[in-house]
Amino acid sequence: MTEVRDERRLTTILAADVVGYSRLMGADEAGTLSTLRLRRREVLEPLLEKYCGRLVKLMGDGVLVEFASIVNAMQCAVEIQQGMEARNAPLPQDRRMQLRIGVNLGDVIVEGDDLYGDGVNLAARLEALAEPGGICISETAYQHVRQKLPLTYKDLGEQRVKNFAEPVRVYGVSPQVAGNSPDAKAAPVTGSSIVVLPFTNMSGEAEQEFFADGLTEDILTELSRFKHLFVISRNTAFKYKGQAVDVRQVARELRVQYAVEGSVRKSGNRVRITVQLIDAEADRHIWAERYDRQLDDIFALQDEMTTAIVATLPGRMEAAASERVARKPTDNMAAYECVLAGKLLHHRSTPADNEAALRLLDRAIALDPNYAHARAWRACTLGQSFVNGYSQDPQATFNEAVIEMQKALQLDSNDSDVHRLFAAVNIASGDFDKVAFHQQRALGLNPNDDLIVVQQGEMLTWIGQPEEGIVWIEKAMRLNPYHPERFWNHLARAYFVARRYSEAITALGRLTNPNHLHHALLAACHAANGAEALARQHAAEVLKREPGFRVENYMRTLHYKQKEDREHHYDALRKAGLPQ
Repeated sequence: MTEVRDERRLTTILAADVVGYSRLMGADEAGTLSTLRLRRREVLEPLLEKYCGRLVKLMGDGVLVEFASIVNAMQCAVEIQQGMEARNAPLPQDRRMQLRIGVNLGDVIVEGDDLYGDGVNLAARLEALAEPGGICISETAYQHVRQKLPLTYKDLGEQRVKNFAEPVRVYGVSPQVAGNSPDAKAAPVTGSSIVVLPFTNMSGEAEQEFFADGLTEDILTELSRFKHLFVISRNTAFKYKGQAVDVRQVARELRVQYAVEGSVRKSGNRVRITVQLIDAEADRHIWAERYDRQLDDIFALQDEMTTAIVATLPGRMEAAASERVARKPTDNMAAYECVLAGKLLHHRSTPADNEAALRLLDRAIALDPNYAHARAWRACTLGQSFVNGYSQDPQATFNEAVIEMQKALQLDSNDSDVHRLFAAVNIASGDFDKVAFHQQRALGLNPNDDLIVVQQGEMLTWIGQPEEGIVWIEKAMRLNPYHPERFWNHLARAYFVARRYSEAITALGRLTNPNHLHHALLAACHAANGAEALARQHAAEVLKREPGFRVENYMRTLHYKQKEDREHHYDALRKAGLPQ
């Protein structure tokens, strides 16, 4: 008779439940249930999606979650507690809903979608040992994360727990990242740092107070998706609520480069929101905007304003940082500034600038070998060398780009820009399955990044869905009114592939300094549109700027998946009179 074996696997289990749930239910049953559902929807579910957690089961006031990665599980646990703390802050002490969380890395028994065994039981016992709002983890979990995540760990010694014959060593983990408090010793931050001060309610109405606070919290949450930004926590920022403060002084106290402040004013059925970004280091305003909207649906309006503000802020900060980089000698740059300068050179798309960009990115990696963002941009720059023929050994260059990209993913698989750049590198190789995977991962991690959104439009254009691509590219332009000029070229190409030649020509007309490649696309547009004289005029401009231009070579730099799209472009270039 064949022996039936239990299916087992090594996995990470997170167990959580509500502190004092019976007391809360006794005081207000309907309100407690409503709050619990809201916390699951607002805090738990988005974080499980962000960190790839699988909800095993809900157990009344408790929850059991499985993670393939212990690092993901710990980051999720920390952010769950931070999210709960943020939402508890405005509530009376007796109405606050706190969690205890336990995390264990261990062996479990698998039965359908459910999990059993000591690995699960220990996570539940650890959760019971945690302080309200705290996290307890096992020895195995601790050994795997202690050098990977800069959290505050406390050895709680060996503890006897129910149904375990031997004592287990337990560690307490603070949801506060080590060194993040204002009083902590300053530590180097890779990227820009920012505080979002509570928006001021100028109307005096309580409803608008909730709106202003909600808007501030949403902006904080969405900015945290940008991995190159260090965002001061909600609790620290809200200490300044209701105070008359010098924004620049607050930024200096918190040791951040940038500060955001804003106000909300209601008048009749309209609401006016003002927001401004301040560079505390340079002591100047970088950006300010005013939004006037109808107050039909306050929650939809809050979402709209959050998206508009968050989509603009990172780009304004990077532009300001790039200005500082331009004024500094290269040998004084830190890793982040090397990456900024390298990105600027990369976007110029010339062999010399590409080579200079690689030198800067090499220096950034030498300064910080674990800087995933630097490695991702190095891979992208190598990919440009491969696509544009700057390299003497294209295949070796592409292979090096892939290896660098894989290193970046190993270092930080939750960096949206790493996935965006990996998708871009794979476009060059024509591996559209990988492109789609990494592009969707990037969108899931950060749907407000205009560079990710525009690349979705590019990808759809290359695979033969230009009409959908146009929608995404135009969305990226709305997300960031200060978008890079190259967005117009992406839009023009999508229009061209969609056979909307006049609109493509109009889009290309928005470029302030078109190069020979832009003139080649213009030549193709006019030729396909039946304007032979204009087509030949732009073809002549191409050859004037790049005498060695050949259609065959140019077509190798394009990434059309559909044969008919490639033939359409080739025929238009030849019709314009460009040499084969």
